[in-house]
Amino acid sequence: MRALLIVAHGSRRKESNEEVRRLAARIKENAGPAFSEVASAFLEISSPQIDSAVADLVKEGAEEIKVFPYFLAAGTHVVDDIPKQIAEAEATYPDVQFELLPHLGGLQGISTLILNQVYHGTPLNPDLAALATD
Repeated sequence: MRALLIVAHGSRRKESNEEVRRLAARIKENAGPAFSEVASAFLEISSPQIDSAVADLVKEGAEEIKVFPYFLAAGTHVVDDIPKQIAEAEATYPDVQFELLPHLGGLQGISTLILNQVYHGTPLNPDLAALATD
Protein backbone atom coordinates (compact mmCIF):
# COMPACT_ATOMS: atom_id res chain seq x y z
CA MET A 1 0.00 0.00 0.00
CA ARG A 2 1.19 3.51 -0.81
CA ALA A 3 0.53 6.30 1.70
CA LEU A 4 1.00 10.05 1.85
CA LEU A 5 1.89 11.65 5.17
CA ILE A 6 1.36 15.40 5.41
CA VAL A 7 3.58 16.86 8.13
CA ALA A 8 2.71 20.24 9.63
CA HIS A 9 4.17 22.12 12.57
CA GLY A 10 1.34 21.70 15.06
CA SER A 11 -0.40 24.45 16.94
CA ARG A 12 -1.89 25.21 20.32
CA ARG A 13 -4.86 26.43 18.34
CA LYS A 14 -7.07 23.38 17.82
CA GLU A 15 -8.68 24.83 14.68
CA SER A 16 -5.29 25.09 12.97
CA ASN A 17 -4.59 21.39 13.53
CA GLU A 18 -8.08 20.50 12.33
CA GLU A 19 -7.43 22.47 9.15
CA VAL A 20 -4.46 20.21 8.39
CA ARG A 21 -6.54 17.11 9.09
CA ARG A 22 -9.29 18.36 6.75
CA LEU A 23 -6.68 19.00 4.06
CA ALA A 24 -5.46 15.40 4.39
CA ALA A 25 -9.06 14.16 4.10
CA ARG A 26 -9.68 16.24 0.95
CA ILE A 27 -6.45 14.98 -0.61
CA LYS A 28 -7.44 11.40 0.18
CA GLU A 29 -10.83 11.97 -1.48
CA ASN A 30 -9.13 13.25 -4.62
CA ALA A 31 -6.11 10.92 -4.70
CA GLY A 32 -7.84 8.12 -6.57
CA PRO A 33 -5.51 5.13 -6.86
CA ALA A 34 -2.38 7.21 -6.17
CA PHE A 35 -2.58 6.69 -2.40
CA SER A 36 -4.48 4.11 -0.39
CA GLU A 37 -4.13 6.27 2.70
CA VAL A 38 -3.48 9.96 3.37
CA ALA A 39 -2.68 10.97 6.93
CA SER A 40 -1.47 14.03 8.79
CA ALA A 41 1.15 14.35 11.50
CA PHE A 42 2.66 17.16 13.51
CA LEU A 43 6.17 18.01 14.63
CA GLU A 44 5.18 19.61 17.91
CA ILE A 45 2.30 20.42 20.25
CA SER A 46 -0.37 18.31 18.53
CA SER A 47 -0.79 14.66 17.74
CA PRO A 48 -0.23 12.37 16.12
CA GLN A 49 3.44 13.14 15.81
CA ILE A 50 5.48 11.71 12.96
CA ASP A 51 6.60 8.50 14.68
CA SER A 52 3.05 7.61 15.73
CA ALA A 53 1.56 8.41 12.34
CA VAL A 54 4.22 6.31 10.59
CA ALA A 55 3.59 3.42 13.00
CA ASP A 56 -0.15 3.61 12.26
CA LEU A 57 0.45 3.62 8.49
CA VAL A 58 2.81 0.65 8.72
CA LYS A 59 0.27 -1.20 10.88
CA GLU A 60 -2.33 -0.55 8.15
CA GLY A 61 0.01 -2.12 5.59
CA ALA A 62 1.94 0.79 4.11
CA GLU A 63 4.93 -0.39 2.12
CA GLU A 64 5.68 3.05 0.70
CA ILE A 65 5.23 6.36 2.53
CA LYS A 66 5.71 9.71 0.82
CA VAL A 67 6.25 12.49 3.34
CA PHE A 68 5.08 15.99 2.41
CA PRO A 69 6.33 18.84 4.64
CA TYR A 70 3.46 21.33 4.79
CA PHE A 71 5.77 24.31 5.35
CA LEU A 72 6.25 27.45 3.27
CA ALA A 73 9.97 27.94 3.86
CA ALA A 74 12.94 25.61 4.25
CA GLY A 75 13.68 26.40 7.90
CA THR A 76 15.16 24.10 10.52
CA HIS A 77 12.10 21.84 10.64
CA VAL A 78 12.23 21.19 6.88
CA VAL A 79 16.00 20.98 6.55
CA ASP A 80 16.90 19.13 9.77
CA ASP A 81 14.03 17.94 11.95
CA ILE A 82 11.80 16.16 9.45
CA PRO A 83 14.67 14.41 7.60
CA LYS A 84 16.05 13.23 10.95
CA GLN A 85 12.71 11.75 11.97
CA ILE A 86 12.28 10.08 8.59
CA ALA A 87 15.78 8.59 8.88
CA GLU A 88 14.74 7.17 12.26
CA ALA A 89 11.58 5.73 10.69
CA GLU A 90 13.67 4.14 7.92
CA ALA A 91 15.83 2.46 10.57
CA THR A 92 12.76 1.28 12.48
CA TYR A 93 10.93 0.03 9.38
CA PRO A 94 13.62 -1.14 6.91
CA ASP A 95 11.04 -2.87 4.69
CA VAL A 96 9.12 0.37 4.13
CA GLN A 97 10.21 2.74 1.39
CA PHE A 98 10.15 6.40 2.46
CA GLU A 99 10.37 9.42 0.18
CA LEU A 100 10.74 12.92 1.54
CA LEU A 101 9.02 15.28 -0.90
CA PRO A 102 9.78 18.99 -1.41
CA HIS A 103 8.12 21.30 1.12
CA LEU A 104 5.05 23.32 0.09
CA GLY A 105 6.98 26.54 -0.57
CA GLY A 106 9.47 24.65 -2.73
CA LEU A 107 6.88 23.25 -5.13
CA GLN A 108 7.33 24.32 -8.72
CA GLY A 109 3.73 25.48 -9.22
CA ILE A 110 3.35 27.47 -6.00
CA SER A 111 3.82 30.86 -7.66
CA THR A 112 1.12 30.06 -10.22
CA LEU A 113 -1.22 28.89 -7.49
CA ILE A 114 -0.69 32.13 -5.59
CA LEU A 115 -1.27 34.26 -8.68
CA ASN A 116 -4.44 32.34 -9.51
CA GLN A 117 -5.79 33.02 -6.03
CA VAL A 118 -4.74 36.66 -5.97
CA TYR A 119 -6.52 37.22 -9.26
CA HIS A 120 -9.59 35.22 -8.13
CA GLY A 121 -8.97 32.25 -10.35
CA THR A 122 -8.39 34.32 -13.48
CA PRO A 123 -4.79 33.66 -14.47
CA LEU A 124 -2.72 36.46 -15.91
CA ASN A 125 -1.57 34.06 -18.58
CA PRO A 126 -4.48 32.32 -20.41
CA ASP A 127 -2.27 29.24 -20.88
CA LEU A 128 -2.52 28.67 -17.12
CA ALA A 129 -6.31 28.30 -17.08
CA ALA A 130 -5.94 24.56 -16.51
CA LEU A 131 -4.41 25.29 -13.12
CA ALA A 132 -7.60 26.71 -11.62
CA THR A 133 -8.01 25.69 -7.99
CA ASP A 134 -11.00 24.47 -5.99
